[in-house]
Amino acid sequence: MLRHPSKPAAEALTLTPIAITRSCFQDKFGVPRQPGLTRHARADLIIQPPFDREDAFRGLETASHLWLTFQFHEAVRAEWRPVVRPPRLGGNRKMGVFASRSPFRPNSLGLSVVRNEGLVRRDGQLILRISDHDLIEGTPILDIKPYLPFSDSVPEASLGWADSPPTERLEVVFLPEAEAQIGELSPEDYPELRPLIEDVVAYDPRPSFRRGREEERIYGAHLYDLNVRFRFVNDHSRKRVEVLTVC
Repeated sequence: MLRHPSKPAAEALTLTPIAITRSCFQDKFGVPRQPGLTRHARADLIIQPPFDREDAFRGLETASHLWLTFQFHEAVRAEWRPVVRPPRLGGNRKMGVFASRSPFRPNSLGLSVVRNEGLVRRDGQLILRISDHDLIEGTPILDIKPYLPFSDSVPEASLGWADSPPTERLEVVFLPEAEAQIGELSPEDYPELRPLIEDVVAYDPRPSFRRGREEERIYGAHLYDLNVRFRFVNDHSRKRVEVLTVC
């Protein structure tokens, strides 16, 4: 028989961010819908006082991957809704919010697996470097845990409507101006920039109702301090994305 707790659960929790994200993704548009869809996305987690002590991370260097609990800080709403429209279903079918990975949740909490790129101290700040992520600039990190392969990986797990990764990738063509601009950028300041751009645009980051269409409209995604401008072309059944400028 289950017993009710003698004291009511707290109606609100106060959470203190452990770190603040400095990301290659400057806003929501163009961010992969799940971590791991691009292997070229990098970010620094700036560890905040009083958590910026190496002792708190002792042993983490042996973990190849990490669990991050974070806040969807640009998706916080005054009221929550019980149903959402997942992009994976074309934005046409409603699902319960707790059956989805929607950022629009009652507590605006997210959970991602990322690659651990190591801890460094730079200009007095303790920084945890990560890659293969889906975090935008300024994302508050609420907890960090090591990923345990023996228990966290469940090969036989299923969902039913999103069991496989998106496989359709559009062809990406860099026009001469974009190629020249990328060639002038420092690889140290913009690591793996070209493949990062390819991953961002190839999965068609447009809203569901626009995806798959040819448009005259030019889109832009902010990566690092750059504005990547691109358009979608459907020319004689050859669908592609043309990257126009990177500046």
